[in-house]
Amino acid sequence: MEISSKENTQFFSNNTILPVDRSSFKSESSASKEKQSCCGGIKIFLGALSFVYFAKALSGSYLKSTITQIERRFDIPSSLVGVIDGSFEIGNLLIIILVSYFGAKLHRPRIIGAGCLIMSAGTFLIAMPHFFMGRYQYEKFPSTINSTVSISPCLQDKSQTPLSALEKSQAKINTGCEKEPGSSMWIYVLLGNLLRGIGETPIQPLGITYIDDYAIEENAALYIGCVQTVAIIGPIFGFLLGSLCAKLYVDIGFVDLDSITITHKDVQWVGAWWLGYLIAGVISVLAGIPFWFLPRHLPKPESRKDSSTSSEQSKFITEDNKDQPKSYQHQVKIAEMAKDFLPSLKNLFGNPVYILYLCASIVQFNSLIGMVTYKPKYIEQQYGQTSSKTNFVIELSRFFCLIFFFPAVAFGIFSGGLIMKKFRINVLGAAKLSLGSSFFGYLLLLSLFAMGCENSDVAGLTVSYHGTKSTTDYEQALFSECNSGCTCSKNDWDPICGENGVTYISACLAGCQASSGTGKNTVFFNCSCVGTLESPSQSSSAVVGPCQKGNECPKMFLYFLVISVITSYTLSVGGTPGYILLLRCIKPHLKSFALGIYTLAIRVLAGIPAPVYFGVAIDTTCLKWGSKRCGGRGACRLYNSSALRYVYLGLTLVLGTVSIFFSVAVLWVLWKRSSPQDETLSANRERGTCGTESRKDNFVNSDHLIQTTYWPEKETRL
Repeated sequence: MEISSKENTQFFSNNTILPVDRSSFKSESSASKEKQSCCGGIKIFLGALSFVYFAKALSGSYLKSTITQIERRFDIPSSLVGVIDGSFEIGNLLIIILVSYFGAKLHRPRIIGAGCLIMSAGTFLIAMPHFFMGRYQYEKFPSTINSTVSISPCLQDKSQTPLSALEKSQAKINTGCEKEPGSSMWIYVLLGNLLRGIGETPIQPLGITYIDDYAIEENAALYIGCVQTVAIIGPIFGFLLGSLCAKLYVDIGFVDLDSITITHKDVQWVGAWWLGYLIAGVISVLAGIPFWFLPRHLPKPESRKDSSTSSEQSKFITEDNKDQPKSYQHQVKIAEMAKDFLPSLKNLFGNPVYILYLCASIVQFNSLIGMVTYKPKYIEQQYGQTSSKTNFVIELSRFFCLIFFFPAVAFGIFSGGLIMKKFRINVLGAAKLSLGSSFFGYLLLLSLFAMGCENSDVAGLTVSYHGTKSTTDYEQALFSECNSGCTCSKNDWDPICGENGVTYISACLAGCQASSGTGKNTVFFNCSCVGTLESPSQSSSAVVGPCQKGNECPKMFLYFLVISVITSYTLSVGGTPGYILLLRCIKPHLKSFALGIYTLAIRVLAGIPAPVYFGVAIDTTCLKWGSKRCGGRGACRLYNSSALRYVYLGLTLVLGTVSIFFSVAVLWVLWKRSSPQDETLSANRERGTCGTESRKDNFVNSDHLIQTTYWPEKETRL
């Protein structure tokens, strides 16, 4: 027993980063306790990191779900909303290089905890404009104002409408334009999202590499897959929270809800967008608390102690010298890290696999970020319905989307990690799996072109007042002989639905002569334009709100959801293999730095521009723009459904196709470099001294290339 104890002592002293005098007193029981503490520590960190991923995904998805609400509340176009959404990426890129490189050598858990606090502060800041802005003012006209006075919507004679009701209201608008408190409050939303991006920066590069450093290597892919899976659960709750808050009026608690003449089905409705940010901020604070109590280092598992020289932290911290003052040690570390920065950067950009995979990811994230950012708007404009009969179907379908869409993504990411672990897929296999999932995912996306709805029949925009489908000049087409005797404005947007199933921009443009009821229950009579399609000689009635789309639209929406779920699962299967490919094609001590550069490139070249140019492209399909209270163009009220479908899906598909070509290049380079080593390593999977020496040679002499002897062995063990 004494001999075996000495042998074990020598084994641990030669393969750990602990000093020899401490490891010499280790026994077999203490070694087993260390192994248990290692497993327990990494699982605690895994749970804490999963909760942080959940928190940041919840706040991010909630922002996506409130884009339409923010656009209406601040009366801004989609392109500016894209800038606000991209500010998160701007905040992320400001410090990503510093955090990913220097943070990897410091106390990683506490840096993540500090990031959570900053992220929560930014989330609270986004909600602050609501408490400093005035009450929301939507477009309403005398016909829909709660009043006991019956006013004709068609102002054939200005004398029939009290001058005080028109002139005073217009004068009030004109005098209040310059003093309107909420005209530039969207800047605080931008700054808050910028702060969110700064706080989120350390979570991915430091958290993922912490798991990869201290987890058993064959479990690393599964652990990363679990974290990514939990991250997908966040958007489920984020969109559910967004759906709940969207049905609450924006000024709930501040105004009498009975005086509101619109419902959540109306295009002018603005929900309580600010409420969800307060909830998300509290969750972010709670998520950061555990990281302040986690250790800086964890004991490494037995299977990885002999490769400690290749870990990222042992490059700078090999032994703890207690005789040196702490301030001197700190100065040496900072100087050493700063000196090695440029060589490390050169090493990464000289790696062909890393560069090609980075390009593939940038293009693919452009398509995915743009698609996810405007997916709520696309669903609303493409399949949105307002009739009470079909509204139940739409709400049920949206609930179906939340229940199955995001779990499909989570299950896809988890499946990728499980496949990697179960079949012990190497780096080359991971590249094949990632390429295959992207190819079949974008192939399924093609079928969504056939699952759209036709444009709603809107008089003067999509159809003429005589029923023809072709309209030339939208501005001039709003006026016709049937409403020529009315004094109407083309900038108004107060839609009504006629008996003929056609939507009219306002009761005035529909030629309605009388009305009864108030608010949401207003009914218009003697509408001269409503009767021109079916029976030109007879006038008809209309009700408040736009008409529903075709009867086939709810069915097409269900088909859209089913294909979207399958597509999301297929694309998500390649997520975890892509992470493993990224971590295994670079040297271990550069993992955090490589993930930081990767995140920086994604933020700058995908996260920032994608929402902007997607928003600009979507704005080109707008048929009817709203007008601001002080003049100028506001938010879009109606889109061309067919053009929106081709622009939204077409841009996503083109970008996805380009990313597939880069993925093929990655696979070709890996195949070319790894095939000789795979034949050798498949014959002997056990670690030998020859493999160790070759790893050291590659580490010293081949910094600018992939370690062709080192990383294939890791992929075989994985």
